[in-house]
Amino acid sequence: MEKNKKLVIAGAGELAMIAYEYFTYDSAYEVCGFAVERDYIESATLYDLPIVPLEDVKQQFPPDEFEVFVAIPASQLNRLRTRLYQSVKEKGYTCATYISSRAFVWRNAEIGENCFIFENNTVQPFVKIGNNVILWSGNHIGHRSVIEDNCFISSHVVVSGYCTIGESCFLGVNSTLNDHVTVARDCIVASGSLVSKDLKEPERIYYGSPAKELPKKSSLSVKL
Repeated sequence: MEKNKKLVIAGAGELAMIAYEYFTYDSAYEVCGFAVERDYIESATLYDLPIVPLEDVKQQFPPDEFEVFVAIPASQLNRLRTRLYQSVKEKGYTCATYISSRAFVWRNAEIGENCFIFENNTVQPFVKIGNNVILWSGNHIGHRSVIEDNCFISSHVVVSGYCTIGESCFLGVNSTLNDHVTVARDCIVASGSLVSKDLKEPERIYYGSPAKELPKKSSLSVKL
C-alpha cells in the first residue's frame, strides 16, 4: 500500500503501539513520530521514531504536513483521550481515522475523525459514528444507530438497529443492546449486560441481564 500521508501518534503506551502496527501495515499513513505531554515522557524514542513533547509538537511536525491520531484508551471514562484530542485540534491538526481493511463498513455509514475501527467490525447502512470513537474488534453496529463522540466500544458488542449511544460512554465486552435503545451520556454498560430499554440517567453504571443501575456509584469514579 502506497504511503502518501504522514502521521504523528499522540501517546506512547499500549494503544499507541497497537495503532502504530495497524497504521503501518494496513493504511496509507507513514508514522513519523509520537507526541506525549512533557511530564509523562519516559523515553526519547519508540520504534526508533522520536517522542516529542505534545506541547511543542508543531515545531517538529507542522499541522500542514502531518495528521495526528490520539491513541489513548478509555482512561477516566474517555476524558483523557477527549482532552488530548481537543488539544491537538486547537493546535490546528487534522486527526486521522483508521478503518481496518478487514472491517465491513457500509458505503453510507458516517464516521468522524480520530476514530479507530478494528478488524471484524460490522457497521451497517445509515450508521453515524461521531469523533474520537474506538470500536475494538468484532462488534456489530446495526442500521440507523448513532454512536456519539468520545465513546469506547469494546469487543463483541451488539448494538442493534435505531440505537443511540450517548457521548463518552463505555460498552463492555459482550454487552447487547436491543433495537431502539438509547443510552445516556457518560454511562458504563458492564460486560455481558443486556440492555432492553432506555438507560436514561447519565453518569451511571449499568449491569446484568436485563441491565439495571448499580446504586450509589457514579461512572466517573471508575478507573478503566
